[in-house]
Amino acid sequence: MKSAIKSGLLALAVAALPAVASAHPAIGGAAGFSHGFAHPMSGLDHVLAMVMVGVFAFQLGGRATWLVPTTFVLVMALGGALGVTGIAVPFVETGIALSVVVLGAIVALNVKAPLAAALGIVGLFAIFHGHAHGAEMPENAAGAAYAAGFMAATALLHVGGLTVGYVIGRAGERQGVFVTRTAGGIAAIAGVGILAGLI
Repeated sequence: MKSAIKSGLLALAVAALPAVASAHPAIGGAAGFSHGFAHPMSGLDHVLAMVMVGVFAFQLGGRATWLVPTTFVLVMALGGALGVTGIAVPFVETGIALSVVVLGAIVALNVKAPLAAALGIVGLFAIFHGHAHGAEMPENAAGAAYAAGFMAATALLHVGGLTVGYVIGRAGERQGVFVTRTAGGIAAIAGVGILAGLI
């Protein structure tokens, strides 16, 4: 049991390694794919939410395993387009922080949402994440390459979440569920900290 807990917490920590204390640091004169790729990796809020989407998809299983992450990436691209064109979306930072809280809680509680509800939840939060990426695109960035970069990074983080779910699941059904729920709880608590401005 202890080794399963350690494995799960280690997997969550590894998934969060790219994050830094500042949620959205300035990218400066950066441009193109590499900087679009770096943007989702630069904030703890983005990393935790993306990993939780992957774990959530793993928990649901079946078609949700690929539909949930794919929906997030595609709707996030729409949110990114809104950000690039300057169309305002209210409460973006709050929505991003809430995504960590809600997705972490969903994983912690092992919510078996219907597929349509799961897609709706991740789609809603994807708008906020995408808008933040698009709005913070440097003026000299190659737009299509930058967008491809942040979409690729997001997909990679989703794969990380799916992998975390699979690896933890290999620890055994009982221990795996416990560790997965613990990881979701930690993410939700971190989301509350982000929401409160403590992280």
